[in-house]
Amino acid sequence: MSFNIALSGVNASQKDLDVTANNIANVNTIGFKESRAEFADVYANSIFSNSKTSTGSGVQTASVAQQFHQGALQFTNNSLDMAINGSGFFVMSNELGSLDRTFTRAGAFRLNDQGFVTNSQGNYLQTYAANEDGTPSGLGLNTTQPLRIPDKAGDPQATTEAKIGVNLPVKAEALPVGGFDPTDSATYTSSTSMTIYDSLGDTHTMTQYFVKDNSAAAGENKWQMHVYVDGNDALAAPLDLGFDNAGVLDTPAPPVSVNTLPLGFTNGSNDQQTVEIKIPSATLNSGPFEVTQSSQDGTTVGRLTKVDVGADGLVQATYSNGSTENLGIVAMARFPNDQGLTQEGDTQWSQSLLSGEAVTGQPNTGIFGKVSVAALEQSNTNLTTELVDLITAQRNFQANSRALEVNSTLQQTILQIR
Repeated sequence: MSFNIALSGVNASQKDLDVTANNIANVNTIGFKESRAEFADVYANSIFSNSKTSTGSGVQTASVAQQFHQGALQFTNNSLDMAINGSGFFVMSNELGSLDRTFTRAGAFRLNDQGFVTNSQGNYLQTYAANEDGTPSGLGLNTTQPLRIPDKAGDPQATTEAKIGVNLPVKAEALPVGGFDPTDSATYTSSTSMTIYDSLGDTHTMTQYFVKDNSAAAGENKWQMHVYVDGNDALAAPLDLGFDNAGVLDTPAPPVSVNTLPLGFTNGSNDQQTVEIKIPSATLNSGPFEVTQSSQDGTTVGRLTKVDVGADGLVQATYSNGSTENLGIVAMARFPNDQGLTQEGDTQWSQSLLSGEAVTGQPNTGIFGKVSVAALEQSNTNLTTELVDLITAQRNFQANSRALEVNSTLQQTILQIR
């Protein structure tokens, strides 16, 4: 009997050594959660035995329980690196289109050759679809989809409308409107430019020139507006602007709208393209010339310039054409019993009966932790504690080995009795 008791102690000490060694080996593993060997005594009893004189039957390993407390954050220069500051797991899938989900705290992500965000094992980071206002369109686990970051955005869209708002200086010198020359700055009062796009997404420069009319009668405030595209006059005639004594545009009556002539582009795009120029606001006062509004509705093909991930998990891509797209919201999951999760290796876990059903949600809402960008969660192993545990396990192993040795000596003594 004592042999079995001492042998169970040796086995338990060996298990403790194995668990401690595994923790030490993974001290630099991103997202690793340390384990703890938990033991229980073995006690055999029956209704016919005397419990007052019964001895235990040794020790057994009750559980190797993982400890899911927070690991320290290590900041990096990779904008795709993510760490969860709080509770929850990233949701991953092994294959595109697969509904099999695994869960991890390791957020060392990268782009694969198809633009999908994956980890080092090639598993795909899952996200919820995002609405235009940045809210998730659904939070179900099976509604998640792999996060893909396109390297370009949109198709070329020709400019059809341009808006310009200005404040004109009343103290400016009046000039003869008949002498306007866009190449001579002395012939116009002020100017401003904007970029417009043709049907192929190519850029062109639209410039608006403003000339204070010296032919206006006393008390009148008259100006002319000329529009040129790539150095060519784009209007059939200059647009006359008149202001009342309060500096408010009254001729023509707002809102002002004028169409350009066909712009006649020669680069293979639509040569009949026209642009509607709108002036939603124009004022006249003693202040300097100022552009209060400048916009147009054309775009070119955008190339990826930046990827941002918010604390709420919203992934936004910014492109060179100035557009921003919501690509998704990082999916997070938590479980009623984290220690019931099944270990899959590669710092990933899967749901089990003991863990309970996954509860999904958006980062930084409710009990879910926030996403820290350009950061990684380090192993939560405390190396000092593990080294002390290693010494303790070694001593326990030696003590149980000594018990085996004593038992062997006693039996040898008994066998030598004559």
